[in-house]
Amino acid sequence: MSSSMRLKDQPASERPRERLAAKGPGALTDAELIAILLRTGLQGANAVAIGAQLLRKFGSLQALARASVEDLQQVKGIGRDKAVTLLAAFTLARKMAEELQRESPVLDNPEAIVALLKSQNLVKNVETLQVLLLNTRRRLIRVTEVIDGTIDQLLVHPREVFKPAIAANAAAIVLAHNHPSGDPTPSEADIKVTRDLIRAGQLLKIEVLDHVILGRATAQRPKDYSSLRELGYFYS
Repeated sequence: MSSSMRLKDQPASERPRERLAAKGPGALTDAELIAILLRTGLQGANAVAIGAQLLRKFGSLQALARASVEDLQQVKGIGRDKAVTLLAAFTLARKMAEELQRESPVLDNPEAIVALLKSQNLVKNVETLQVLLLNTRRRLIRVTEVIDGTIDQLLVHPREVFKPAIAANAAAIVLAHNHPSGDPTPSEADIKVTRDLIRAGQLLKIEVLDHVILGRATAQRPKDYSSLRELGYFYS
């Protein structure tokens, strides 16, 4: 594709806008995506060529996203309107990333897990095993309910626990379930199921980070949960 040919003079199948609509954004280079924002180039350099110039000048998308309007205008073909358009696009992307981080909490401790699940588990009158799917940064992908009823080694099959984790490309999981009695002390079945699932996760390369049992606090029992990792069952 010639960098001097105007985009509108190129075959429709080669224009960035048409290719994005037909094949999705993943089919475009970074320079082509930038070209869509720029819309037009200048004599001797189309919008894709200017997009490539921007990337060369700033070195990376991260550096380009941090550039000011004045910085962007130092590239030939980037006027005030195009610089403002680029700045707006990168700002929206940054705000979206910040929003995603707020919505997807880091779940690397039992307190955070309890804070996430407590309200919905208080109203459950049967034990429900929940699997928290996490990415490589220990941020929540989603929560999946696996079974309702007594947590028993005969009822919990690793396939049902890890199937949603594999589908979501999760790097790790946290197990959680409620004790409707309010006493979060783990049963022998809870311990055995946890150990079985740890071993299954090791084979699948999906780490089981913890198994948290939610209950209710009392004057004699100030904690409203038990963490099997804290209790040492992940090390024995």
